[in-house]
Amino acid sequence: MHVVVNAAMSADGKLSTRRREQVDISGADDFRRVDELRASVDAVMVGVGTVLADDPSLTVDDPELVAEREARGESPQPARVVADSHARTPPDATLLDDAAETFVLCAEEEPPGHHETLEDVGATVVVAGENRVALPEAFEELQAHGVEDLMVEGGGELIFSLFAADLVDDLSVYVAPKIIGGREAPTLADGDGFVGDFPELEVAAVERLGDGVLLEYEC
Repeated sequence: MHVVVNAAMSADGKLSTRRREQVDISGADDFRRVDELRASVDAVMVGVGTVLADDPSLTVDDPELVAEREARGESPQPARVVADSHARTPPDATLLDDAAETFVLCAEEEPPGHHETLEDVGATVVVAGENRVALPEAFEELQAHGVEDLMVEGGGELIFSLFAADLVDDLSVYVAPKIIGGREAPTLADGDGFVGDFPELEVAAVERLGDGVLLEYEC
């Protein structure tokens, strides 16, 4: 599976404010780029924290891009994937609508009743790991469902976990010309952080995009 992490952050590396509310960091040029990237992959993934904070749809907005997917013989929309160890995704979450298939990755210890609630509203529940989602195992299951190209849109806890498991192939980051600040504000890679064996990146491209800068790395 090819995994690309995509994010927008402030110049000081923040994804949001300390309140962890949705913040408009990028502009129209980057929104278009993200829409094109979504249209090019089999599935788009977020962590449950992003679902609870933003209630995203994770769908392609441009009808022309949707038509191009269909012309390639693909589904109109990429699948949605949520990393949700304890099955906290609300049954009425937008990404559980019928716009596309949705996979919810859960841990084994979560009561089966929680899994059944999600399945009742159309989600495909993938169980991997005892008390926390085992991402390598879960990704193997996603591949079995036809997911070969995966785009990850956050948040910081999930992105850190993916780097820790050596599952990231490419990283694209839009850096906005603004400062958010705050020691409690989420960053690109949160989690426990690395104290050694830091993941190393190779710069693939640097591009000015609107008022910000797009940085692309190979991992």
